[in-house]
Amino acid sequence: MRADAKKNYEGLLAVAREVIAEQGVDASLRDIARRADVGLATLYRHFPTREALLEALLQKALSDLIARSEILYRSDLPAVALTTWFIEATTFVHVFKGIVDLMAEALADPGSALHEDCKNLRAAGTKLLRSAQQAGVARKDVDGDDLFALIGAAGWIGDQPAFEDRADRLASFIANALMCPPQEGDSAGSS
Repeated sequence: MRADAKKNYEGLLAVAREVIAEQGVDASLRDIARRADVGLATLYRHFPTREALLEALLQKALSDLIARSEILYRSDLPAVALTTWFIEATTFVHVFKGIVDLMAEALADPGSALHEDCKNLRAAGTKLLRSAQQAGVARKDVDGDDLFALIGAAGWIGDQPAFEDRADRLASFIANALMCPPQEGDSAGSS
């Protein structure tokens, strides 16, 4: 890729991230091009469809979140790893307003450009959940699909203006609700 084309590509992604954070996944592509100070044709040359733009934006974010799950899996206690990752995943969902619907659709559609990434993200969370369950610190009645849905629900809460000021607290509450209640005599708790 030529230097100017690479600069346009990276600039478009940076601006798209900002605009989508403000307006959601249905943000105007024309607004993105205008803010990036390029023509709409330049945007379409790099990203022929809205899904192509979202895929480029999300692939890096999703792969970073998947890599983060591996780091947490290897380095932290299972309860800490699961709750930390849950909150980070919820933050990711909140940053990309409206992404919950898109990710749910991508999971249901094997032909979607985001299907594999979303499937891998769900698998990463499931691995952390199973580790915490095997350690006896996470509820056994939750599975990876539930975890993914709870991340989406917690992210949705943050997208709602009426709940935005309490979104982080509620995400932490949901993350902690995944843990087993402390047993009698267990003063340290499980998370």
